[in-house]
Amino acid sequence: MASRASNSCIDAHDPYAQTMWWAQVLEDHRLPTAEEGENEPGEEECGLVGPDDRYLLFLKVPEPKTVKNRMHLCLRPTDRTRDEEVDRILGLGATMVDDRREGDTGWAVLADPEGNEFCVLRRYQPSDATT
Repeated sequence: MASRASNSCIDAHDPYAQTMWWAQVLEDHRLPTAEEGENEPGEEECGLVGPDDRYLLFLKVPEPKTVKNRMHLCLRPTDRTRDEEVDRILGLGATMVDDRREGDTGWAVLADPEGNEFCVLRRYQPSDATT
């Protein structure tokens, strides 16, 4: 039997703040219920539950981010264009790292408030499910 990914973890200086910020970005994720372990300020581990019940966890680490991520999230907006989503996320406090958009192609590399990079790709289309 093969392994199955359970969750993704992101190092954080403030897991609670990162979770609350990403909850605004990932509108299809929800905060855990009391039975699942609610998020509280000062917690060592906080997270979000995705639509497929997989977790996105933020784990407290003492060191700051110093180099480019070796792994990152790629987001595809479902109800707006890529450019509208980039503008929305920048408005939430992300920073632009590298704008690789060329018309309707390409992507934008953004960073969350703690500097973790992620990409915003073109709008999700059902035919994109395998790409």
